[in-house]
This record gives sequence, C-alpha cells and structure tokens, in this order.
Amino acid sequence: MMHLWEVGLVTRRVIEYRLPERFVVGTVGMPGERTFYLQAKSAGALTAVAFEKQQAIVLAERIDDLLDEVRISRDPGGVVPESAPPELLDSEPLDMPLLEEFRVGAMALGWDEGSSCVVIEAHAIAEESDQVPELGEDGDEGPDTLRVWLSAPYARAFADRTHRVAESGRPPCPFCQQPLDPEGHICPRANGYKRRDF
Repeated sequence: MMHLWEVGLVTRRVIEYRLPERFVVGTVGMPGERTFYLQAKSAGALTAVAFEKQQAIVLAERIDDLLDEVRISRDPGGVVPESAPPELLDSEPLDMPLLEEFRVGAMALGWDEGSSCVVIEAHAIAEESDQVPELGEDGDEGPDTLRVWLSAPYARAFADRTHRVAESGRPPCPFCQQPLDPEGHICPRANGYKRRDF
C-alpha cells in the first residue's frame, strides 16, 4: 500500500477562522516554564498552535502599530478604536481540550481593506524550506498555516490580552531585563556573576 507522504503528495493545511468567536493567547505551566499558545474557536471548531513568548510580544506590538497606522491614515469610518473596548477584553483561560496542531515558525500580519479586518497568519516550522508564504497565499506547497480575520476592535482587545499574558510571567532583572529565576540568574551586566535579588 502506498502512503501519500512516501511520494511527497501531502498537501499543506490552511486552517481558517473568519471573525472567530474567540481568539486568544494563553499559557500552560508555571512562570519560567510556560508554553504559549495561540487559540481560535468558532462554531464548535477549536485550534491551538504553540509559539514562543517573544513571538507573542512582537505580534501584539505589530497589531497595535498596524491599527494605529490604519486609524491615522485611512480610517474615515472610524472602525479602528484607539484602545481595546472593555466589553471585548478576555481574561478567561484557554479552552479545552488543548490539542497542539503545530509549533509556529513564522508569522505574517496584514490589513484587509475590503473587510476592514486584521489578518493574522501563523505558519508551522518548515523543515524542508525556510521560505514563508505570502499573506493570503493558498498554494499546496509550504508549511501548515493558521489564518484568522479579526475586526479592528477585537484585534485591539487581542493585543491587550497578549501584552497582559506576556507580562504575567517572571519579573525582569532590573539590570539586564532578562527574566529572573527564583534562585537568581547569571546577569550579563554583572560580568557573569550570579545576582540574588531579595
């Protein structure tokens, strides 16, 4: 019996959520050992992908920057709020079951003029190629992709939650800004000596 993967016919999966019921960043584990997840939910479907804390921070910052730029330059209808609407803020934990589809290698972000939505793509780590597909590209070649469309107010609330989740881990070292372990850490600003902060 011939399997698809044996002849290279396995095609790329593109998992899409247009204006999902819920789209959040959340974590599992204790501070210092947390795994970050990006999770989308809609109409009974639930998708989670794992990614790094730094990816979460950069994504939230870029969403805020994108929304600020759109609001200033091309938002005559006023669809982009300056800050996250309180009614859209989400502080609930991740939905269960938490089943990881893939680990994120690269991300893409854009503004869809037609729908006035932020488009976020999370691409799986590609072992055979380091080429990242263009935003919205649906070809059979390339890494698996999670693609989500968010309204501008929801995107602003998503970024707000993501900042809060990222900041809720270990406190930073006051000297080098790296996360502190409970037993201290090797601080590069202290020439490699182990600092203990009480």
